[in-house]
Amino acid sequence: MTTAIIFILILGVLIFVHELGHYLIAIRNGIKAEEFGFGFPPRIVGAVKNDETGKYEIIWGSREVKSKNTIFSLNWIPLGGFVNIKGENGANDDKDSFVTKSAWIRIKVLAAGVTMNFILAWFLLAIVFAQGAPEAIEDTQKVKDAKVQISQVADGTPAKEMGLSIGDQVTKICASGQECQSITKVEELKNYINKNKGREIILTVVRGTDTLELKGIPRVKFPDDQGALGVGLARTALIQYPWYEAIGRGLEAVFTITILIITTLGSLLAQFLSGTKPAMDVAGPIGIAIMTKQVSALGFTYVLQFAAMLSINLAIINILPFPALDGGRIFFILIEKLKGSPVNHKFENMANSIGMLLLLLLMVVVTFHDFIQFEIVEKIRGIF
Repeated sequence: MTTAIIFILILGVLIFVHELGHYLIAIRNGIKAEEFGFGFPPRIVGAVKNDETGKYEIIWGSREVKSKNTIFSLNWIPLGGFVNIKGENGANDDKDSFVTKSAWIRIKVLAAGVTMNFILAWFLLAIVFAQGAPEAIEDTQKVKDAKVQISQVADGTPAKEMGLSIGDQVTKICASGQECQSITKVEELKNYINKNKGREIILTVVRGTDTLELKGIPRVKFPDDQGALGVGLARTALIQYPWYEAIGRGLEAVFTITILIITTLGSLLAQFLSGTKPAMDVAGPIGIAIMTKQVSALGFTYVLQFAAMLSINLAIINILPFPALDGGRIFFILIEKLKGSPVNHKFENMANSIGMLLLLLLMVVVTFHDFIQFEIVEKIRGIF
């Protein structure tokens, strides 16, 4: 239940902030926002300023209201928000309509959502650095509260079989006939494992609020890039920065993550076009929810980092020049500037509709993949 609440909150904030960007730039440039809603319809309740009295009136349900002012609404589906901008589909040529504004103003309105997602990510990462950002450190560094964590778990290895997960903190290791050893450095753990190849070991790990004892047998023979247990290890600590430095580091992190995501998307596209199996999986809503659960177990700082990365992901995906996305609509405006006349509205709306259908189809495929990857059907059957 807690995971679901955190997942809905993260997704809701990301979408709400995105739509808020569109709304603020639209009204700033004289474009009417017909409705700005928290959550998705159907509407629970709304408020709109009366054209004559200037006082706000309450609107219950989905009743239509004709007003020159914006309806602010609370809706039943709590996943973000939306903004209805007058004339955004080219159906209205009034002075306060989106379609009658200059190309530059329309581009600013469309790009505002993406910009807000980048700003939100910067804000969240600045908080992370100010509160204490988890960073990898060397064994030789003397830092308070340093810990050894699992950074990678390879498939088909003893680590995978014994149930180790990324983010687990290793606190102790034991082997039969050997004295148990507390772990504070990566080399300590590596040396102990290497001395006990082929023998059962017991790792004491902290996962969220749980302390677990996991048993496994390190391999005698193993690939050079995996090690006897098949894990990646990192010594980490929370490093705090003064607020003025945290702001700069947050911005730097936004650029770094953006480049990483763009590179990853480019790699996925190249693999798709070449017909090769992608080296990494694409997560849908279920995958993101499961990752939310894993991140939540690590602590609040990690949740903020995760939300920042999702916000950057949302920004990059939305700015792609694909119909139905903000980037696709900007692309049509750029074509308009090149040819000197607007793109046919019927054609643009049809392209956006097809684009939306393709995006929904992709979402269904990715969600189906999530069901298989995370064995959701089997888990549901196990309930009954």
